[in-house]
Amino acid sequence: MTENVVTTMSDICDPEVDTVAFVRGMFGRLGEKWSIRALDELDHGPLRFTALMTALPGISHRILTVTLKTLESDGLVSRTSYPETPPRVEYALTKLGKEFLDQTSAMVDWLQGHQEQIEASRAGRLGTE
Repeated sequence: MTENVVTTMSDICDPEVDTVAFVRGMFGRLGEKWSIRALDELDHGPLRFTALMTALPGISHRILTVTLKTLESDGLVSRTSYPETPPRVEYALTKLGKEFLDQTSAMVDWLQGHQEQIEASRAGRLGTE
């Protein structure tokens, strides 16, 4: 059995590679408005749902719920429920989530460092190099 692994960037566009859907899905996380922002907030420490909602102005209750469930199912966020009255639930970044956020931060840094060049290229003011 041949192991399907992305070995080149062109493999990402190859529908025959099994990992393509997975890689695209995770890159999709980078593009989601709330996922990275929620991970970034949780990077400062565990938060309760309402505190996370406050830290993310504009997010709806439903979208935050869906975002957290998705991040939890990916193993990027943990959910801890405490048997108290009233019930208390905290969300925290997992080790995997921290690693993902670190990689995302590297991409953000690169994009910020090349913003002017990219914008100039989009505007057609930059020749090929």
